[in-house]
Amino acid sequence: MELGNHTVLTEFILLGISADPRWQLILFVTFLMLYLLTMAGNMTLVILIKIDARLHTPMYCFIGSLSFLDFWYTSVYTPKILAICVSEDKHISLAGCGAQFFFSCLAAYTECYLLAAMSYDRHAAICNPLLYSGTMSAPVCIGLVAGSHIGGFLNAVAHTANTFRLSFCGNNVIDHFLCDVLPLVKMSCTDTRVYVIILSSMIDFTVLSCLLAILISYFNILLAILRMRSASGRRKAFSTCASHLVSVMLFYGSLLFVYSRTSANYSVESDKVAALFYTIINPLLNPLIYSIRNKDIKEAFRKAILSIGPQT
Repeated sequence: MELGNHTVLTEFILLGISADPRWQLILFVTFLMLYLLTMAGNMTLVILIKIDARLHTPMYCFIGSLSFLDFWYTSVYTPKILAICVSEDKHISLAGCGAQFFFSCLAAYTECYLLAAMSYDRHAAICNPLLYSGTMSAPVCIGLVAGSHIGGFLNAVAHTANTFRLSFCGNNVIDHFLCDVLPLVKMSCTDTRVYVIILSSMIDFTVLSCLLAILISYFNILLAILRMRSASGRRKAFSTCASHLVSVMLFYGSLLFVYSRTSANYSVESDKVAALFYTIINPLLNPLIYSIRNKDIKEAFRKAILSIGPQT
């Protein structure tokens, strides 16, 4: 398809993590193992929270929702990475690129809202413990989770529509393992000034507003912890927030590193490393972060193992 003196692209070539064929088998095995571990870890956490009545609390409702989100978040990217590693055909159609872009935006924006909702839950639990059961009732918890997904969906629709109204031309090779914003913008043969303004506004508003909500929640949590007279109470309060804080730092740290830079500062290798964190590594680590020091989840896992063992 011609656009002026340019041929408009209808498909792209994703080079993946590395274009070196000697690395392909190693990368395939590595990412297959990571994918299987991520799926197993997240679904185990979701199932444990579902079947154990003691875990039917707002905090575990959010953790289960985050695990379910991470389960399909990594599924947006990893199957294509595996296919690129073992196949000589590295093409992805414009529609396929758009679909991957949409679902990656949906997962990323939803996680932004969900992490902010989780910080509100921790704020309610520590700052107003006597009112917690009323403040974080089941309808409120479900509403926050549903609202996170609706907000993620609306942002993904706007972001995808804004991106794929552009025309792409020139070299169709994307030196990446996903259809991301910066590589696509560099391939655009239409004016991107309005696009960049809209993109920056959307990302800044969503990410910064969620971060602001998290920072306000944790500022009040810190004040509440400092007012506690019991050292054991302070340790318990901090331990309930530590897992969430680690998730926030991993997710927002890698996300801000990628999208806070201008196209002039764009670096392929650093972008791939940062993208690996929020697309592959973070969904793998979240089940460990929320379970490795959690006595309730470890006890639920022990009971589940015993229940499927040989009956006497």
